[in-house]
Amino acid sequence: MSKNVTTMKLGEGQKKSQTDWERVGALKDEDIDYSDIPELEEHFWANAKVVMPPGKKQLTLRIDEDVLAWMKGQGRGYQSRINAILRAYYEAHRDEHSEHKR
Repeated sequence: MSKNVTTMKLGEGQKKSQTDWERVGALKDEDIDYSDIPELEEHFWANAKVVMPPGKKQLTLRIDEDVLAWMKGQGRGYQSRINAILRAYYEAHRDEHSEHKR
């Protein structure tokens, strides 16, 4: 039984950014329009907390080939995106699970 193998070069298949990063990099702070961003007041900083993400643990996970190919096809960072998807599901359902334990 043979498997079809597709190889891609790093970055191939990614959409090219439409941002002119050279122009953005050349901007000076005073040239940037911050008018649509509200200024943070003292009460924000008084209540601000540093939140560190939980540590990560390496594991072996079996994922359907087509799902993995699609995730990889989205470009670099596919493992982080898989983690973000799982985290969103976890966040949406963790309270339901804890209620069943009571």
